[in-house]
Amino acid sequence: MVDLGVRIGSLALRNPIMPGSGTFSEELARVVDLNRLGAYVTKSVTPGFRDGNPTPRVAETPSGMLNSIGLPSKGIDHFLAKTVPFYARYAAPLVVSVSADSPEDFAMMAERVSVPGVAAIEINISCPNIEEGGHAVAMEADATYDVVSRMRVRTDWPLWAKLTPNTGSATASARAAEAAGADAVVVANTILAMAIDLETLAPKLGTGTGGLSGPAVKPVILRMVWQCAQAVRIPIIGSGGIMNATDVVEYLAAGASAVQVGTATFLYPKAMVRIVDGLAAWCTERKIARVTDLIGRALPSAAPARRAREA
Repeated sequence: MVDLGVRIGSLALRNPIMPGSGTFSEELARVVDLNRLGAYVTKSVTPGFRDGNPTPRVAETPSGMLNSIGLPSKGIDHFLAKTVPFYARYAAPLVVSVSADSPEDFAMMAERVSVPGVAAIEINISCPNIEEGGHAVAMEADATYDVVSRMRVRTDWPLWAKLTPNTGSATASARAAEAAGADAVVVANTILAMAIDLETLAPKLGTGTGGLSGPAVKPVILRMVWQCAQAVRIPIIGSGGIMNATDVVEYLAAGASAVQVGTATFLYPKAMVRIVDGLAAWCTERKIARVTDLIGRALPSAAPARRAREA
Protein backbone atom coordinates (compact mmCIF):
# COMPACT_ATOMS: atom_id res chain seq x y z
CA MET A 1 0.00 0.00 0.00
CA VAL A 2 1.27 3.45 -0.92
CA ASP A 3 2.00 5.85 1.94
CA LEU A 4 0.31 9.10 0.86
CA GLY A 5 1.17 10.96 4.07
CA VAL A 6 2.95 14.32 3.88
CA ARG A 7 3.99 17.00 6.35
CA ILE A 8 3.59 20.76 6.12
CA GLY A 9 5.90 21.86 8.89
CA SER A 10 4.52 20.42 12.13
CA LEU A 11 1.22 19.48 10.50
CA ALA A 12 0.73 15.87 9.38
CA LEU A 13 -1.66 15.21 6.49
CA ARG A 14 -2.90 11.74 5.53
CA ASN A 15 -2.51 12.72 1.87
CA PRO A 16 -1.46 15.86 -0.04
CA ILE A 17 -4.93 16.77 -1.34
CA MET A 18 -6.96 19.69 0.06
CA PRO A 19 -9.42 22.23 -1.35
CA GLY A 20 -8.48 25.69 -2.44
CA SER A 21 -10.03 28.41 -0.31
CA GLY A 22 -13.40 29.54 -1.63
CA THR A 23 -14.03 26.33 -3.58
CA PHE A 24 -15.27 24.21 -0.70
CA SER A 25 -18.06 24.46 1.86
CA GLU A 26 -19.89 22.45 4.47
CA GLU A 27 -22.53 21.41 1.92
CA LEU A 28 -19.99 19.14 0.19
CA ALA A 29 -20.14 16.84 3.22
CA ARG A 30 -23.40 15.54 1.72
CA VAL A 31 -21.61 14.06 -1.28
CA VAL A 32 -17.94 13.77 -0.26
CA ASP A 33 -16.39 11.74 2.56
CA LEU A 34 -14.46 14.61 4.12
CA ASN A 35 -12.33 12.19 6.11
CA ARG A 36 -10.69 11.13 2.83
CA LEU A 37 -9.02 14.53 2.37
CA GLY A 38 -5.62 15.60 3.64
CA ALA A 39 -6.96 18.86 5.08
CA TYR A 40 -9.85 21.31 4.77
CA VAL A 41 -9.28 24.92 3.82
CA THR A 42 -12.14 27.31 4.51
CA LYS A 43 -13.38 30.20 2.44
CA SER A 44 -11.62 33.36 3.58
CA VAL A 45 -13.21 34.82 6.69
CA THR A 46 -13.08 38.57 7.30
CA PRO A 47 -13.40 40.59 10.52
CA GLY A 48 -16.96 41.70 9.73
CA PHE A 49 -19.80 41.05 7.32
CA ARG A 50 -19.05 41.43 3.59
CA ASP A 51 -21.55 41.39 0.73
CA GLY A 52 -19.03 40.49 -1.94
CA ASN A 53 -18.86 41.84 -5.48
CA PRO A 54 -21.72 42.76 -7.83
CA THR A 55 -22.99 40.13 -10.25
CA PRO A 56 -22.19 38.51 -12.61
CA ARG A 57 -19.49 36.89 -10.51
CA VAL A 58 -18.48 33.90 -12.64
CA ALA A 59 -17.77 33.39 -16.34
CA GLU A 60 -16.43 30.43 -18.30
CA THR A 61 -13.33 30.73 -20.46
CA PRO A 62 -11.51 28.23 -22.67
CA SER A 63 -9.81 25.75 -20.31
CA GLY A 64 -10.83 27.66 -17.22
CA MET A 65 -13.14 30.04 -15.45
CA LEU A 66 -13.17 33.61 -14.20
CA ASN A 67 -14.49 34.57 -10.81
CA SER A 68 -15.00 37.85 -9.05
CA ILE A 69 -16.77 36.72 -5.90
CA GLY A 70 -15.27 39.40 -3.67
CA LEU A 71 -15.01 37.36 -0.47
CA PRO A 72 -18.56 37.54 0.91
CA SER A 73 -18.36 36.71 4.60
CA LYS A 74 -20.57 36.54 7.68
CA GLY A 75 -17.67 37.71 9.82
CA ILE A 76 -15.37 36.19 12.39
CA ASP A 77 -17.91 35.83 15.20
CA HIS A 78 -20.25 33.71 13.05
CA PHE A 79 -17.29 31.70 11.78
CA LEU A 80 -16.06 30.80 15.26
CA ALA A 81 -19.55 29.95 16.46
CA LYS A 82 -20.69 27.87 13.47
CA THR A 83 -17.94 26.88 11.03
CA VAL A 84 -15.18 25.70 13.38
CA PRO A 85 -17.55 23.40 15.35
CA PHE A 86 -18.85 21.91 12.09
CA TYR A 87 -15.41 20.69 11.02
CA ALA A 88 -14.57 19.39 14.49
CA ARG A 89 -16.51 16.21 13.69
CA TYR A 90 -14.04 15.27 10.92
CA ALA A 91 -10.52 13.90 11.17
CA ALA A 92 -8.47 16.04 8.80
CA PRO A 93 -6.81 19.27 9.99
CA LEU A 94 -8.78 22.50 9.54
CA VAL A 95 -6.93 25.34 7.83
CA VAL A 96 -8.65 28.72 8.21
CA SER A 97 -8.16 31.27 5.45
CA VAL A 98 -8.29 34.86 6.70
CA SER A 99 -8.52 38.17 4.87
CA ALA A 100 -8.52 41.75 6.11
CA ASP A 101 -8.20 45.32 4.89
CA SER A 102 -5.12 46.33 6.88
CA PRO A 103 -2.02 44.77 8.47
CA GLU A 104 -3.49 45.54 11.90
CA ASP A 105 -6.69 43.67 11.09
CA PHE A 106 -4.72 40.71 9.72
CA ALA A 107 -2.87 40.55 13.03
CA MET A 108 -6.13 40.71 14.96
CA MET A 109 -7.57 37.88 12.83
CA ALA A 110 -4.53 35.71 13.56
CA GLU A 111 -5.26 36.00 17.26
CA ARG A 112 -9.02 35.48 16.89
CA VAL A 113 -8.76 32.25 14.90
CA SER A 114 -6.03 30.70 17.07
CA VAL A 115 -8.51 28.44 18.83
CA PRO A 116 -8.87 24.69 19.45
CA GLY A 117 -10.05 22.95 16.31
CA VAL A 118 -7.96 25.14 13.99
CA ALA A 119 -4.73 23.52 12.82
CA ALA A 120 -3.25 26.31 10.67
CA ILE A 121 -4.00 29.78 9.33
CA GLU A 122 -3.81 30.59 5.63
CA ILE A 123 -3.17 34.28 4.98
CA ASN A 124 -5.07 35.48 1.93
CA ILE A 125 -2.82 38.33 0.79
CA SER A 126 -3.31 37.43 -2.85
CA CYS A 127 -6.96 37.73 -3.89
CA PRO A 128 -7.11 39.70 -7.18
CA ASN A 129 -10.78 40.64 -7.03
CA ILE A 130 -11.13 42.52 -3.75
CA GLU A 131 -8.37 45.07 -4.20
CA GLU A 132 -8.67 48.15 -6.39
CA GLY A 133 -7.19 47.41 -9.79
CA GLY A 134 -6.33 43.88 -8.72
CA HIS A 135 -3.55 45.03 -6.39
CA ALA A 136 -2.85 42.59 -3.58
CA VAL A 137 -0.47 42.63 -0.62
CA ALA A 138 1.56 39.68 -1.91
CA MET A 139 2.51 41.63 -5.04
CA GLU A 140 5.13 43.39 -2.93
CA ALA A 141 7.74 41.68 -0.78
CA ASP A 142 7.82 44.46 1.83
CA ALA A 143 4.05 44.41 2.27
CA THR A 144 4.11 40.60 2.52
CA TYR A 145 6.74 40.76 5.25
CA ASP A 146 4.76 43.41 7.15
CA VAL A 147 1.53 41.40 7.26
CA VAL A 148 3.10 38.02 8.03
CA SER A 149 5.42 39.40 10.73
CA ARG A 150 2.54 41.19 12.46
CA MET A 151 0.52 37.96 12.47
CA ARG A 152 3.50 35.93 13.67
CA VAL A 153 3.76 37.88 16.93
CA ARG A 154 0.05 37.39 17.61
CA THR A 155 -0.17 33.61 17.20
CA ASP A 156 1.78 30.39 17.69
CA TRP A 157 -0.39 28.60 15.12
CA PRO A 158 1.21 27.60 11.78
CA LEU A 159 0.94 30.37 9.17
CA TRP A 160 0.61 29.67 5.44
CA ALA A 161 1.06 32.72 3.20
CA LYS A 162 -0.99 32.48 0.00
CA LEU A 163 0.95 34.21 -2.75
CA THR A 164 -0.16 35.80 -6.01
CA PRO A 165 0.92 35.12 -9.60
CA ASN A 166 0.20 38.78 -10.41
CA THR A 167 3.69 39.97 -9.61
CA GLY A 168 7.04 40.22 -11.29
CA SER A 169 8.78 38.21 -8.57
CA ALA A 170 6.88 35.57 -6.68
CA THR A 171 10.15 34.31 -5.23
CA ALA A 172 10.77 37.68 -3.56
CA SER A 173 7.39 37.49 -1.82
CA ALA A 174 8.02 33.86 -0.88
CA ARG A 175 11.35 34.79 0.71
CA ALA A 176 9.71 37.69 2.52
CA ALA A 177 7.00 35.42 3.92
CA GLU A 178 9.61 32.91 5.08
CA ALA A 179 11.73 35.64 6.69
CA ALA A 180 8.66 36.99 8.50
CA GLY A 181 7.90 33.63 10.08
CA ALA A 182 5.54 31.83 7.68
CA ASP A 183 5.56 28.05 8.04
CA ALA A 184 4.59 27.46 4.39
CA VAL A 185 3.61 29.31 1.23
CA VAL A 186 0.65 28.54 -1.01
CA VAL A 187 1.53 29.09 -4.67
CA ALA A 188 -0.68 30.62 -5.90
CA ASN A 189 -4.02 32.40 -6.18
CA THR A 190 -5.78 33.15 -9.47
CA ILE A 191 -4.38 35.21 -12.34
CA LEU A 192 -5.96 38.62 -12.94
CA ALA A 193 -7.90 38.42 -16.22
CA MET A 194 -11.12 39.37 -17.99
CA ALA A 195 -13.53 38.35 -20.75
CA ILE A 196 -15.87 40.34 -23.03
CA ASP A 197 -19.49 39.50 -23.85
CA LEU A 198 -19.70 39.65 -27.66
CA GLU A 199 -23.40 40.56 -27.61
CA THR A 200 -23.11 43.54 -25.28
CA LEU A 201 -19.39 44.26 -25.76
CA ALA A 202 -19.22 44.69 -22.00
CA PRO A 203 -17.08 42.75 -19.51
CA LYS A 204 -18.61 39.42 -18.54
CA LEU A 205 -17.93 40.09 -14.85
CA GLY A 206 -19.66 42.75 -12.81
CA THR A 207 -16.34 44.18 -11.66
CA GLY A 208 -14.75 44.04 -15.12
CA THR A 209 -11.85 41.84 -14.06
CA GLY A 210 -11.52 38.73 -11.95
CA GLY A 211 -9.33 35.74 -11.24
CA LEU A 212 -8.60 33.07 -13.85
CA SER A 213 -8.39 29.47 -12.63
CA GLY A 214 -8.49 26.01 -14.18
CA PRO A 215 -6.21 24.05 -16.53
CA ALA A 216 -5.20 27.20 -18.44
CA VAL A 217 -3.16 28.50 -15.49
CA LYS A 218 -1.37 25.27 -14.55
CA PRO A 219 1.85 25.81 -16.57
CA VAL A 220 2.24 29.29 -15.07
CA ILE A 221 1.69 28.22 -11.46
CA LEU A 222 3.77 25.07 -11.89
CA ARG A 223 6.67 27.27 -12.99
CA MET A 224 6.17 29.46 -9.91
CA VAL A 225 6.23 26.44 -7.59
CA TRP A 226 9.45 25.22 -9.22
CA GLN A 227 11.07 28.63 -8.78
CA CYS A 228 9.87 29.12 -5.20
CA ALA A 229 11.06 25.63 -4.24
CA GLN A 230 14.57 26.78 -5.12
CA ALA A 231 14.19 30.05 -3.22
CA VAL A 232 12.80 28.99 0.19
CA ARG A 233 13.25 26.18 2.69
CA ILE A 234 9.68 26.11 4.01
CA PRO A 235 7.09 23.78 2.42
CA ILE A 236 5.11 24.82 -0.63
CA ILE A 237 1.47 24.01 -1.36
CA GLY A 238 0.80 24.14 -5.11
CA SER A 239 -2.51 25.50 -6.35
CA GLY A 240 -3.53 26.07 -9.94
CA GLY A 241 -5.31 23.97 -12.57
CA ILE A 242 -5.16 20.62 -10.79
CA MET A 243 -7.77 18.37 -12.39
CA ASN A 244 -6.39 14.85 -11.92
CA ALA A 245 -3.73 12.76 -10.20
CA THR A 246 -1.02 13.36 -12.80
CA ASP A 247 -1.37 17.10 -12.26
CA VAL A 248 -0.58 16.44 -8.59
CA VAL A 249 2.48 14.39 -9.56
CA GLU A 250 3.80 17.31 -11.62
CA TYR A 251 3.36 19.73 -8.72
CA LEU A 252 5.10 17.41 -6.29
CA ALA A 253 7.98 16.90 -8.71
CA ALA A 254 8.26 20.69 -9.07
CA GLY A 255 8.79 20.98 -5.32
CA ALA A 256 5.33 21.18 -3.72
CA SER A 257 4.66 19.11 -0.61
CA ALA A 258 0.88 19.25 -1.07
CA VAL A 259 -1.70 20.74 -3.41
CA GLN A 260 -5.02 22.56 -3.38
CA VAL A 261 -7.84 21.70 -5.78
CA GLY A 262 -10.39 24.31 -6.85
CA THR A 263 -12.03 24.51 -10.27
CA ALA A 264 -12.16 20.70 -10.60
CA THR A 265 -14.60 20.55 -7.66
CA PHE A 266 -17.00 22.92 -9.44
CA LEU A 267 -17.05 20.53 -12.40
CA TYR A 268 -17.25 17.35 -10.32
CA PRO A 269 -17.94 17.66 -6.58
CA LYS A 270 -16.11 14.40 -5.79
CA ALA A 271 -13.00 15.42 -7.73
CA MET A 272 -10.70 15.54 -4.71
CA VAL A 273 -11.51 11.99 -3.61
CA ARG A 274 -11.05 10.77 -7.18
CA ILE A 275 -7.65 12.50 -7.27
CA VAL A 276 -6.60 10.85 -3.97
CA ASP A 277 -7.48 7.43 -5.38
CA GLY A 278 -5.81 8.23 -8.69
CA LEU A 279 -2.59 9.31 -6.98
CA ALA A 280 -2.44 6.05 -5.01
CA ALA A 281 -3.03 4.04 -8.19
CA TRP A 282 -0.35 5.99 -10.12
CA CYS A 283 2.22 5.33 -7.41
CA THR A 284 1.24 1.66 -7.08
CA GLU A 285 1.67 1.08 -10.82
CA ARG A 286 5.20 2.49 -10.62
CA LYS A 287 6.11 0.77 -7.35
CA ILE A 288 6.53 4.09 -5.53
CA ALA A 289 6.13 3.31 -1.83
CA ARG A 290 5.84 6.87 -0.50
CA VAL A 291 4.38 9.91 -2.20
CA THR A 292 7.03 12.02 -0.51
CA ASP A 293 9.58 10.33 -2.79
CA LEU A 294 8.12 12.42 -5.62
CA ILE A 295 8.72 15.80 -3.98
CA GLY A 296 11.33 17.89 -5.74
CA ARG A 297 12.24 15.28 -8.36
CA ALA A 298 12.19 17.93 -11.13
CA LEU A 299 14.39 20.42 -9.27
CA PRO A 300 17.94 21.09 -10.48
CA SER A 301 19.28 19.72 -7.18
CA ALA A 302 17.71 16.35 -8.02
CA ALA A 303 19.42 16.09 -11.43
CA PRO A 304 22.41 13.91 -10.34
CA ALA A 305 20.13 11.34 -8.69
CA ARG A 306 17.82 11.44 -11.68
CA ARG A 307 20.69 10.73 -14.08
CA ALA A 308 21.87 7.87 -11.87
CA ARG A 309 18.41 6.28 -11.96
CA GLU A 310 18.26 6.63 -15.71
CA ALA A 311 21.68 5.01 -16.08
